[in-house]
Amino acid sequence: MLRILGIAVAIWIVLSVLGAVFEFLTWALVIGAVLFVGAAAWSAVKGRSRGAIRR
Repeated sequence: MLRILGIAVAIWIVLSVLGAVFEFLTWALVIGAVLFVGAAAWSAVKGRSRGAIRR
């Protein structure tokens, strides 16, 4: 009986850790996407303003 409970607790701990890791990776992906879009928009705006000055 204790062996079954030990296995169940071990599986629960592994699933909890995996859930925390995937949650962290999800937030990291969202933050990275926001930063990437922001950097792309920033470079597009700066590139457009430089082109306007040259002409």
